[in-house]
Amino acid sequence: MDRFDAMQVLLAVVDAGSLSAGSRKLNAPLPSVSRKVAELERYLGTRLLVRTSRNIQLTDAGRDYVDAACQIMAQLDDAELRASGEYEEPRGVLTVTMPISFGHDHILPLAYDFLCEHPEIRLNVLCLDRTVSLIDEHVDVGIRLGALADSSLHAVKIGEFGFVTCASPDYLARKGYPARPEDLAGHDGVVFGQITQPGWVYHREGRRLEAQPDVRIRANTATAALTAALRGAGIIRAPRYQVARALQSGALISLFDAYESPSFPVHLIYARQGLLPLKVRVFIDWMVPRLRRALKELVAPVPAGDSQGAKPLEAGSA
Repeated sequence: MDRFDAMQVLLAVVDAGSLSAGSRKLNAPLPSVSRKVAELERYLGTRLLVRTSRNIQLTDAGRDYVDAACQIMAQLDDAELRASGEYEEPRGVLTVTMPISFGHDHILPLAYDFLCEHPEIRLNVLCLDRTVSLIDEHVDVGIRLGALADSSLHAVKIGEFGFVTCASPDYLARKGYPARPEDLAGHDGVVFGQITQPGWVYHREGRRLEAQPDVRIRANTATAALTAALRGAGIIRAPRYQVARALQSGALISLFDAYESPSFPVHLIYARQGLLPLKVRVFIDWMVPRLRRALKELVAPVPAGDSQGAKPLEAGSA
């Protein structure tokens, strides 16, 4: 039995949550994955996993073994980085994860400029609208929107973003212009399901309001929701950074500007286990000030008159 191979298989199974998911992650036959885990258990003389029809659970011995195996893999990664010279100069593959829409529009242009200044670094980009475990998925740096869960990760706050409620001129011409959040009840809505609220929350003069239109479209990506709103499918409540250009061009019109909405932080996060590779350090040092400046410009409210002269319609007009 190759103990190192069996250890890697076990870690993949635990990370994926089941033997079948682990086999897909490893691109290996399920019987082979199951056999290697069983051989490792026989070698150790103890059960590591409790298998159910849907998932797996670690035993106490399995939890201790997985913790030790993770430390071994981290030490091996560190040794490989040292051997390849990644602590002496910024080089190698840098893996970065980011939300899809925010990443495409605002992170990647900066990241590509970064590559021009560091030709020895190669970029591996993971644009995903889900939370990625940096350690388990071997990711160097992540961009996170919203509050962070308690963890051992290091975080650098980039800024904050608020939400803006808006709709296309075509939609407002057809359906009328809601004057207050309470008027949303008679309107169609476009919802992106990543950031959840018990409704759309607004604040004015110390009073909290909660309202939401009838959901006509629910999308699983921010890009799909924005596309629907631009086509006139309904009213959307989106991060200001996502709709800033549409507001400036007049493709979308902001609603309820007299009301405040909750704001959410933006962080750059990274795991620090031992010495930080130079490729990660130079990326953080390069990206943070530029991203702060870009985000500050993006979240600034659109000045009056910047929406190509678009004017609110009277409530109830068609």
